[in-house]
Amino acid sequence: MISNSLRDVYKKKTHNSRKLYNDSVKIFPGGISHNIRFFRPYPFFVNKATNKHLIDVDGNRYVDYWMGHWALILGHSPNVVVKKLDRQIRQGTLYGTANDISIKLGETIKKSIPISELLRFCTTGSEATMYAIRIARAVTKKRIICKTIGGWHGFNTDLMQSVNYPFEIDEGVGMTGREGDFVESIPFNDLDRSIRLLESVKDDLACIIIEPLLGGGGCIPADINFLKGLEEYCKRNDILFILDEIVTGFRLNFGSVSSLYHLNPDIITLGKIVGGGLPIGVVCGKKEIMKVANPVENRNKEQLCYIGGGTFSSNPLTMTAGYATLDYISKNRQTVYNKINKLGDIARNDLKKLFSDYGLKTEVTGLGSLFLTHFLSNKVNEIKNANDVALSDNDTLTKYHFSLMTKYGIFFLPHKMGAISIVHDVKDIQSLINATEKIIESDILTIMKN
Repeated sequence: MISNSLRDVYKKKTHNSRKLYNDSVKIFPGGISHNIRFFRPYPFFVNKATNKHLIDVDGNRYVDYWMGHWALILGHSPNVVVKKLDRQIRQGTLYGTANDISIKLGETIKKSIPISELLRFCTTGSEATMYAIRIARAVTKKRIICKTIGGWHGFNTDLMQSVNYPFEIDEGVGMTGREGDFVESIPFNDLDRSIRLLESVKDDLACIIIEPLLGGGGCIPADINFLKGLEEYCKRNDILFILDEIVTGFRLNFGSVSSLYHLNPDIITLGKIVGGGLPIGVVCGKKEIMKVANPVENRNKEQLCYIGGGTFSSNPLTMTAGYATLDYISKNRQTVYNKINKLGDIARNDLKKLFSDYGLKTEVTGLGSLFLTHFLSNKVNEIKNANDVALSDNDTLTKYHFSLMTKYGIFFLPHKMGAISIVHDVKDIQSLINATEKIIESDILTIMKN
């Protein structure tokens, strides 16, 4: 529970946001258009974002580690993207036809991710994963899909299973209740148990879809042997292996985690970074798999797998922003990844040391430029999966993030991992460490030791 005094400080700083939230709840369910964007007592409302800062309607400036759902690797409104968008917006915002810039972005992705022999643009990550499993079912003629417990693949109906704790309960109402009949959920980072579960459904198993790093599930890297073991199982049993890299694609390296881990997936889904700050989803795959979605060669319903993409697929603005972003990163890849991955290492190591010095039981997870602090509880001694995250001391995590935001102008969306961009620097990480130490001394230390 956040203290009343801290809430009062927040309310005093954000009175215009409070007014807007009161208006917003009359328009949107819960006052927001994405569930996770709400936090108590109400979210602040932003009307400007530049570089590494969010600026709210009250003029408060926050150093941002949420970075647009981890999508903004170049920071907010980078000049290299804004200049290209300024030119494109004068040439048209929606053609509704094929456009040349989509070829440039497509070729860049194709060259950087070897398995992306053919790809299709859509508008969101949720669409991309929905299409990926539809393709898997079309190619294999099987029905069951497999995901990990705590794995988040967007709001599409088929994959809304075992996302939030308690994982065995349906993810809300509004579905038929039969979706789970064709979904098998396996424990993250536990290969032996996963294989035993898969054996019972392998004859009707179309695909395994997995994040190389649990994003919404707690910023937990997958063990390389876990990924390789699942891939080998897929190859032995004619099952498609899908890497959901909507978070990790172009985040850890220029391309896919598959090249870092020497994996050979059949399909990769992308989003976030490849859109350059605009809406995007991408389904990439091997030619023999993706050809099932070819409407020119497959002219009847018995042959064609429909993966539309929607009105705004290959939108010229998104294609422009995405290409400008990847083109910049490609030309500066060593500088970009060396910087953000080094800052990620510093953040994880320094936070871990700080909490340890104060005798606090924590674990700081992450990979590359992504990181999240977990306050351990009497139920959890280490973080290996989403269940461990759910049983950690999440009340203290809320207090920590809310304190950073309210007292020190450092923004993490409460409970969510942080992402470092190229506009962050060592001073920002040091400010985070200094603020954390002050919070430990004033707010969290007493709470955790009682």
